[in-house]
Amino acid sequence: MAVSNIRYGAGVTKEVGMDLQNMGAKNVCLMTDKNLSQLPPVQMVMDSLVKNGINFKMYDNVRVEPTDRSFMEAIEFAKKGVFDAYVAVGGGSTMDTCKAANLYASSPHSDFLDYVNAPIGMGKPVSVPLKPLIAVPTTSGTGSETTGVAIFDYEHLKVKTEPLLKIPVLGIASRAIKPTLGLIDPLHTLHMPDRVVANSGFDVLCHALESYTALPYHMRSPCPSNPITRPAYQGSNPVSDIWAVHALRIVAKYLKRAVRNPDDLEARSNMHLASAFAGIGFGNAGVHLCHGMSYPISGLVKTYKAKDYNVDHPLVPHGLSVVLTSPAVFTFTAQMSPERHLETAEILGADTRTARIPDAGPILADTLRKFLFDLDVDDGLAAIGYSKADIPALVKGTLPQERVTKLAPRPQSEEDLSVLFEASMKLY
Repeated sequence: MAVSNIRYGAGVTKEVGMDLQNMGAKNVCLMTDKNLSQLPPVQMVMDSLVKNGINFKMYDNVRVEPTDRSFMEAIEFAKKGVFDAYVAVGGGSTMDTCKAANLYASSPHSDFLDYVNAPIGMGKPVSVPLKPLIAVPTTSGTGSETTGVAIFDYEHLKVKTEPLLKIPVLGIASRAIKPTLGLIDPLHTLHMPDRVVANSGFDVLCHALESYTALPYHMRSPCPSNPITRPAYQGSNPVSDIWAVHALRIVAKYLKRAVRNPDDLEARSNMHLASAFAGIGFGNAGVHLCHGMSYPISGLVKTYKAKDYNVDHPLVPHGLSVVLTSPAVFTFTAQMSPERHLETAEILGADTRTARIPDAGPILADTLRKFLFDLDVDDGLAAIGYSKADIPALVKGTLPQERVTKLAPRPQSEEDLSVLFEASMKLY
């Protein structure tokens, strides 16, 4: 069980300069994105660095939903800077970019694909020591401050005959890249627009649901021949289960409030914590089909631009791409652990007193649909620009995601995936 150290509380960001001083850091890389570089969270970090005499350089060119190219640019900056510590201020995109920069700057002779997961990359274990990384999350979604995972769109895998297949999403997954410390400061959540709160909250929701319903850890095979090759994602397990269920209870109680009222510090603070709790759960158990199918949904986006996201490229936010398939996915997986599917439906508000075991999938699916409808979520994949004609490309984009799809409690064929994508075209 691996997890970053966590410090939680309003205003803890002010301590980051002291932390770096205590670590003996002399030359720090501060990573963020263009939007955030102008906002209070980054200013608060810079003030603390200056106050504590920490020498730093800022890299603010992180791409929201990063690509291999945007990772490489950050890695190049990190290599040139010869930094002895890193601070990431932002959402999952920034934290993941910073993890990759730290990894490849610490292993300068490695090829980019060395640490990227199979089947596209080599998936080599990380054996080099990394520099300390402090993560300051500003969204309540990815839980990236607790995990050893970095996700990106891989643009270089162009298939001539199928131009749509240019961006499967890949990951680097190793306990070695998890942050040294996560500073979870609920004050940072107050600047988030409501759609960002909703979409990042859906990521928490699916992290919790998927890790709780993932293939149980003792059913995975083969057992690694050496502990260093044991994957970060191990299947549902007794420790992750506790975090996942607790995160789900918080989502059920606070997500709608956090979306509807930007000044509701209690709701936004709790969602910030739920993000870390779900991160601890899925960072060790893993996610499965909602995430596996989400990567081509966000990677093959045509023209859709999400409301409240200030970006210059078409974008399906990660949490939205994940949650749109959730009713179909949990209808499909329910037969493997119906009790868990019913339990999560009940936490999300369903009355399950008279429920029968075979109804577990439809009950959870209906509960999720109602939850999404209440939060004004787009009506399925059709509403974000996809049609039945795109299903073959979406299925092909899901196939390389074995890192997560193999954790689904129920194996799935290409035909199964086609049916799931078709069922997700319209939700209501």
